[in-house]
Amino acid sequence: MSYIEFDKEQLVNIGFSKSREILRCSNTGAFANTTLVGLNTRKYHGLFIVPQDKIDHERHVLVSNLNESIVVNNMDFHLSMNQFKGGVIHPKGNKYLQHFTADNIPTYLYRVGKFNFTKEILFLKDSDRLIIKYTMLDNYESASFQFQPLLAFRSIHQLTHANPQVNTQFESVDNGVGYCLYNNYTPIYLQFSSPVSYQHHPDWFYNIEYEEELNRGYEGVEDLYTPGVLTAEVKDKELYITIGTEPIHPEEIANLYKKDVSHHTSRSSFFNCLQNAAEQFIVKRNGKTEVIAGYPWFGRWGRDTFIALPGLTLALGKNDLCKEILDSMIEDMKEGLFPNIGSGQNAAYNSVDAPLWFFRAVQLYAEATHSEKKIWKEYGETMKKILTAYRHGTLNNIRMLDNGLIYAGGPGLALTWMDAVVNGNPITPRTGCQVEINALWYNAMKFALEMAHHAKDSDFIYDWEPMVQDFPAVFKETFWSKEIGYLADYVDGDYKNFQIRPNMMIVTSLPYSPISEKIRQLILKRTCEELLTDKGIRSLSPNDPEYKGHYMGNQAERDAAYHQGTCWIWLLFPFTDGMLAVYQKSAIPALQRILYKFDNCMTSYGISTIAEITDGDPPHKPNGCISQAWSVAALLYMKWRIEHY
Repeated sequence: MSYIEFDKEQLVNIGFSKSREILRCSNTGAFANTTLVGLNTRKYHGLFIVPQDKIDHERHVLVSNLNESIVVNNMDFHLSMNQFKGGVIHPKGNKYLQHFTADNIPTYLYRVGKFNFTKEILFLKDSDRLIIKYTMLDNYESASFQFQPLLAFRSIHQLTHANPQVNTQFESVDNGVGYCLYNNYTPIYLQFSSPVSYQHHPDWFYNIEYEEELNRGYEGVEDLYTPGVLTAEVKDKELYITIGTEPIHPEEIANLYKKDVSHHTSRSSFFNCLQNAAEQFIVKRNGKTEVIAGYPWFGRWGRDTFIALPGLTLALGKNDLCKEILDSMIEDMKEGLFPNIGSGQNAAYNSVDAPLWFFRAVQLYAEATHSEKKIWKEYGETMKKILTAYRHGTLNNIRMLDNGLIYAGGPGLALTWMDAVVNGNPITPRTGCQVEINALWYNAMKFALEMAHHAKDSDFIYDWEPMVQDFPAVFKETFWSKEIGYLADYVDGDYKNFQIRPNMMIVTSLPYSPISEKIRQLILKRTCEELLTDKGIRSLSPNDPEYKGHYMGNQAERDAAYHQGTCWIWLLFPFTDGMLAVYQKSAIPALQRILYKFDNCMTSYGISTIAEITDGDPPHKPNGCISQAWSVAALLYMKWRIEHY
């Protein structure tokens, strides 16, 4: 029995199958994403989505879908699914599906009439190329497939509509055709392992509807360009079709497929799925190695990168990969800050915590590689730049106060990970001295001093040693309340916010923590009582009047709940470190119970991966991105820490 599989009853149930999504990625940043049965319900869904380096370096949907039909012994069967305006689905190709498995690559079993065949979908690991393989399992007199490409050539964040600017020309290539709808786009080439006939009749598919976009309060109807129909006969019971940004020789297609399949990690277990998911976030393009924060809509995020990095790399023994990503991020540092989103001229430096999580990532890298004596040489200058920028002040009113605490923020700014903004107003601005920021600041200074001692950098030690001596006392005086029994979430002048949030839990997780073990115990106890769930850690206690237990509605409604009770899986990363720091080996059984409760996530929402968030209220429905880097990383990190404690 396969670890991930679905039967006919589940596949023909449209409600069931369209709520589960398949994601396949290349390390180039290209990917394919759709529902279990190929019915696109998001504008982010597509069969061939590729970064466009000549436009904006972002991902664009080139091929939205392929309308497929099989003709066996002169009988036609329509295999595809499209939803049109008003919720009309036509055709309903899922009625022919018998079975699905994803143990290695997505494989569908179809039965049309008395004939059975399989369809396998492979995105090559290291190139912008998708290959689909069809295999006939029964004897036939004649068999062929017809394909009608539905092309978009637009950003994943936008929709397209019928327009006269589209280039209706095509290019003939070996066993296929090529298209490029607009200037500066990468052309696409559809090629087959068998000879193909092509009928060119340009047209538009009007009013394609994306149900999930409408549910999320966005525009959700577009038109897709269809240039014509390709027909290919099945030879020797197999047919391959490839979509790529460059033409190849048709004889290479099958060999490319077989070679690449052998390099894919099997999804035959919970942890194999996590490892496979982790690999999909790593993108190597244009000389940089980066982390995609989440599929299908997030790009590179600085904060997410550093939080996810230990779980995506060190936990899997990929120490060199960790260093590659650290080095790529450093190239975009500015005034002691890393880009929160974007890169180059499009970068936004509005994250107070990303540079401090950089220190934590380097700290774990040094521990994993036993390279403490080399760290200062490799990263000392970067550490100094960050610390100095925070000490003397940098962008977005990030600065050190006279008492050594870090202050950040101002009107309209949300600089911590709780960064949701509605109509220009942050939901949780947390302006002032935030509890986790100052704990991370202390850990960063102490770690830098530790590395400087290894390198005998006496000037740095002389300058920074006095900074940390009184810090724990100042931190306790500022944030701790003996009467209330936990830490303030943030402090701004005389105002202290004591909402019960997970940020104070982060303070317990750091190797250099400014609080005592007794306070750590009290914080973890409160976390377990009010914030910990089966599927992550709530962003706000359900006892708080501002708590929202469900993440739903339009963007404003969702953002209002994003950090007001919604569960976050990534918080299990610092939770694990905090529990092990305080309770040592006795924490392991509890951590294992939490970890293995995610096993059942592998067959829901994003298949074989972990979602961005879940509802704060039971049953903790998954939501947000179907596959989130720091969510997957947190679980891999838990496993790693448990096994190596």
